[in-house]
Amino acid sequence: MSDSNTATAQKTAAAPTTVVSAQPLVLSAPGRGEDLQVRVSAPATGTDLPVLVFSHGFGWSMNGYAPLADFWAAHGFVVVQPTHLDSRTLGLPAEDPRTPRIWRLRIEDLTRVLDGLDVLEASVPGLAGRLDRDRIAVAGHSWGAQTASALLGARVLDSDGVPGEDMSDPRVKAGVLLALTGLGDDLTPFAAEHFPFMKPSFDTMTTPALIVAGDNDQSHLSTRGPDWFTDPYTHSPGDKSLLTLFDAEHSLGGIPGYEVAETTDESPARVALIQQLTTAYLRSALYPEDTGWQAAITALEAAPDPLGKLQSK
Repeated sequence: MSDSNTATAQKTAAAPTTVVSAQPLVLSAPGRGEDLQVRVSAPATGTDLPVLVFSHGFGWSMNGYAPLADFWAAHGFVVVQPTHLDSRTLGLPAEDPRTPRIWRLRIEDLTRVLDGLDVLEASVPGLAGRLDRDRIAVAGHSWGAQTASALLGARVLDSDGVPGEDMSDPRVKAGVLLALTGLGDDLTPFAAEHFPFMKPSFDTMTTPALIVAGDNDQSHLSTRGPDWFTDPYTHSPGDKSLLTLFDAEHSLGGIPGYEVAETTDESPARVALIQQLTTAYLRSALYPEDTGWQAAITALEAAPDPLGKLQSK
């Protein structure tokens, strides 16, 4: 990227811009049972725009997580949100033969988005020729974070504890993993029976990532406490950061949407911090010369009443 483009990117990161959003865009998905529906939100102006593919939590869709998607797009990212098969908008019955494989189909959805960037770019008016395919990141919340983590190098252990297929993607340069569940050693009996894919190995999750955990996120799927959600940081190789949010529960203050019923810890200030820190992290991860992440760390450490703490390795 030229110096002028870098300057433009940093300026875009500082001030929100008008966003153009298009949905539903459709990617052909043979073998999935139905085509993949996608929402794309992009800055109305600018070139060499980085791409951020976001995986929603259980039951959500491409129309969720507006507090994050809107902010990221307004600050320079082309945000791509697929609707996974578990979405309530699709109404897939529990007895559907695809249900046991949805965790894997979710990962394939993200890969399909990356494979289909040309189609998506051409489908959004005014977006053609404006993507920077060398700067791609993934993000996700809850089940979506597990989905995204696979593209960063995390793997699922089989019944014998052997890591399964490597589904990482070299096109992905960084990630943000929000409320990502931890190791499978301490699953409740219900989770162990119904969610055998919740046995991750983070040993090969080598792509740089920011993990965000709430210190009051008590999951019904684990016999451990909120520290379960710090496992992805503890057990993955270096070049990781962990943002631990004080008093945050699973919705992390309300990231799934504005005034969403499932938010048990509503906090606009916490959501604003996540918006700012994830944006700064991704920009600095994709543009090494960008100093926004270091500035954000300094600001958080200097805050008189901080909403969380950061650590890195």
